[in-house]
Amino acid sequence: MIISRTPVRVSFCGGGTDVDWFSHSEPRGGMVTSLALARHIHVTVNSRFDDKVRVSYSQMEIVDDFEDLQHELVREAMRMTGVTSGIEITTIADIPSRGTGLGSSSTVTVGLLNALHRFAGREVSATQLAEEACRIEIDILGQPIGRQDQYAAAFGGINSISFGSNGVEIVSLNLDDKLIERLESEFTLVFTGRSRRASEVLSEEPDDEADRLSRLRTIRAQADEARSRLEVGDLSGLGVLLEEAWQTKRGTTASVSDENLDSMHDRLMEMGANGAKLLGAGGGGFFLVHGNAELRQKLLTELSEKHRIIPLSVDFSGSTIIHEGE
Repeated sequence: MIISRTPVRVSFCGGGTDVDWFSHSEPRGGMVTSLALARHIHVTVNSRFDDKVRVSYSQMEIVDDFEDLQHELVREAMRMTGVTSGIEITTIADIPSRGTGLGSSSTVTVGLLNALHRFAGREVSATQLAEEACRIEIDILGQPIGRQDQYAAAFGGINSISFGSNGVEIVSLNLDDKLIERLESEFTLVFTGRSRRASEVLSEEPDDEADRLSRLRTIRAQADEARSRLEVGDLSGLGVLLEEAWQTKRGTTASVSDENLDSMHDRLMEMGANGAKLLGAGGGGFFLVHGNAELRQKLLTELSEKHRIIPLSVDFSGSTIIHEGE
């Protein structure tokens, strides 16, 4: 049995600039400043007695031919790794695996690839895992998503990731332990209670293409600033930047936010947040909120009955094989 463990991600700034149509056409490309969150998706791969394929996730499939699998990420990961029969695959998520704004679908893809490669006797690099996950999701399945999630899941840590026509470059931000402790104590995730697939939001046509392009360029610049503020330990400034990023992002397409999400954002700010931004493509998922210890306690006291509250914690391992054997 092989078990992989792969983190989801939290993006501070830059989300949306990692899509190819933007990053390949802009002189400076796209950029995201993000971290891998210590919430994981586990994938197990085990041999079967027969040649069938069994896949267990929110549903269960048993097929004679892997080509008949409805779970397209599993099907294409099996095809890419050459492991196509006589196996059982199970995915177990710490959080919902779709629609949270944490890059869960790409985390599943990276974890699948890692486990299947190891099952076949291969050790592969984080770069290969990220590249193959992008190939499956973007090139093969044609999803209108970017490339940040796959790299964050594969590498782990706190990173500045650049995207362009020449490829992807990932730079690890080596922050000291005290700053990481502050980061984990001052930033909190608040679940909206709603989920929506990123592809639905990203495939929506904007009302004003020129305005969207202008906003994405601003978002690209905010990713640079987020990196700088992290490197000097200016977390209050990063919190304010989150708020600026949210106000910029809200206008990219109509479905990024709505009256209910705007109302929740306003309540978070009224409670004392320094800044709050909906993660991922929008439409639901988690707000990333910055504030002091008193704010987190207030969030837990006033919101936890209806909204899941998750303290920020960093995963530095990336996609890892945590078990190999019987």
